[in-house]
Amino acid sequence: MTDALNPLLAASTLPYGLPDYREITPEHYLPAFEAAFAEHRREIDAITRVRSAPTFENTLVPLERSGDLLGRVARTFYTVSAADATPEIQQIDETLAPLMSAHHDAIQLDAALYQRITAVHDSLDRQDLTAEQRYLVERHHREMTHAGAGLDDADKARLVELNQRLSVLTTTFEKNLLADTNDLAVVFDSADQLAGLTEGEISAAARNAAERGLEGSFVVTLTLFTGHPYLASLTDRGSRRRLLEASRSRGSRGNANDNRAVLIEIVRLRAQRAALLGHPSHAAYVTSDETAGSPEAVHDLLRRLAVPAAANARREQAALQAVADADGAGIEIAAEDWAHYTEKVRAAEYDLDRTALRPWFEAERVLRDGVFAAATRLYGLSFTERPDLPAYHPDARVFEVFNEDGSALGLFVLDLYTRDTKRGGAWMNSIVLQSELRGTAPVVVNNLNVPKPADGPTLLTLDEVTTLFHEFGHALHGLFATVTYPHFAGTNVFRDFVEFPSQVNEMWILWPEILAAYARHIETGDPLPQDVVDRLQASETFNQGFATSEYLAAAWLDQAWHSLSADEAAAVADVAAFEAAALADIGLDNPAVPTRYSSTYFAHVFSGGYSAGYYSYIWSEVLDADTVEWFRENGGLTRANGDRFRSRLLGVGGAKDPLAAYRDFRGRDAEIGPLLERRGLAG
Repeated sequence: MTDALNPLLAASTLPYGLPDYREITPEHYLPAFEAAFAEHRREIDAITRVRSAPTFENTLVPLERSGDLLGRVARTFYTVSAADATPEIQQIDETLAPLMSAHHDAIQLDAALYQRITAVHDSLDRQDLTAEQRYLVERHHREMTHAGAGLDDADKARLVELNQRLSVLTTTFEKNLLADTNDLAVVFDSADQLAGLTEGEISAAARNAAERGLEGSFVVTLTLFTGHPYLASLTDRGSRRRLLEASRSRGSRGNANDNRAVLIEIVRLRAQRAALLGHPSHAAYVTSDETAGSPEAVHDLLRRLAVPAAANARREQAALQAVADADGAGIEIAAEDWAHYTEKVRAAEYDLDRTALRPWFEAERVLRDGVFAAATRLYGLSFTERPDLPAYHPDARVFEVFNEDGSALGLFVLDLYTRDTKRGGAWMNSIVLQSELRGTAPVVVNNLNVPKPADGPTLLTLDEVTTLFHEFGHALHGLFATVTYPHFAGTNVFRDFVEFPSQVNEMWILWPEILAAYARHIETGDPLPQDVVDRLQASETFNQGFATSEYLAAAWLDQAWHSLSADEAAAVADVAAFEAAALADIGLDNPAVPTRYSSTYFAHVFSGGYSAGYYSYIWSEVLDADTVEWFRENGGLTRANGDRFRSRLLGVGGAKDPLAAYRDFRGRDAEIGPLLERRGLAG
């Protein structure tokens, strides 16, 4: 194939630079990456060949301009590989992983480039730079140093070897997980086994079965996290147990998709790499360039929260057991029973059945009259669907986003439904990054995994509504960040800060005027009754012992694996035994409260970007809860508040130290009290 025939090698003619996925086929990707690698290498070489003394203008500016083609091709491909990973795309991903790692290392470890950036960095106080330019120099120098640019040649060679092997392993982990998740989808013979589910959920299961050639059966696909949402509704204990057992067995069945050896090797190589880079563990390496600063700071927070969370979970378990005993169930509450009996207790204590709320949460109305409407009220945004613009899959929808004055802001792509080629969970990513230097505007994507009914409307659970608001908070961050240099674009901030904007956006879910607009009964149009709303708000700390414990258990597992030294990591052979010991160490080893992710399907840390960083959610939630208090103290959903939050936090992107940006917004550092109150841990 000639370059002229490859649509990835020419700038898109579509609005906002949206890739024309109608013209792109899998055969285009690898040749485009090869050309992009070569072009980026030429651009870096041109910088290092400059004979005049290094300056911001002759070093940092061309560095920021470089890699434009590679970035375009990579974002185009990785959007597809996450959301529509056909076998052909998976093969490309596996081939590409070591090539991407090698190219990244070649740039980050380039001695001549590092020397020039170091020279600019060391003369910062003698240069007339803006705050953003100064911070750009500091970040590039810090990141190259952190990556190992200061190592000698022998250590660099070993580092490159480790990075390439790790890139292969993490890609293998994700491939195995997707395959095992699909293989373990639970087949039910009759609708009776799914008693308790809604008609839409049963029709989705029938559709899943039909797509697998199992007409007359019902297939329930698995979610990324341990506890499937259907566990709350299914009345058949055997069905609940089958679903949970399938979820927890992923990646550990001794088959071709077993992830145990893969993750052990990942842990060992990450520990070796950390030692090579001068750190006692991978967790120490990662946190040294995050707002946390050290694993000790992370461990202190997790342990501080784990004790009261575990105690609350035990009290909740006793309440569940009492209900089961009163029902004459004759069972001891186990993990498969928790969600089901939680709804019974919730109904008894708050007269509230969350599983019965779905008719008020029709997906399209939640999107337009909830998620979009909150953004309109707070930030003045408007949204126009663009069915003329192609997305990467028929289910993905494109919306153009405008500011209050009518000026164009960017594109938002929503991909709501689950499918076998989509990885689990929910996420946001960018296809195009905003940059004044490059003259580009943002294109951002939200992916969820909502079951698609065979027919009729899509009715969401309250948890799915929360996820939609949460991921749109990431999208707003990506849309609003207004920076000169692409290095700071969108959500390119510290990992333990990136969840903060998304968590804040969840606050509008039960905000009265927003809820009244989107929570309308699918048949009658009636709003969600106010007494139900009151009970929802009164029950906000209900079951938080369980929710906090399952999250903290996963965060602690991540820290336990990645706090190992190279020697300690080399001694680990049994994944299950290691998990059990780690959870016992922090007191979160209650069998009825399984960790949100067990290691063999913990994609966040073994194939995603959260290794030694899953603590980020609770770390960011300290800022989030404190920010929610600020909004409530200052009038809530107002344009003035939206403008302040947008200009001082979301609009900054990565161009400022995030905690400094938070102090600029809040007027002080965040306080932990609101988080403890929210999670019922204040006592």
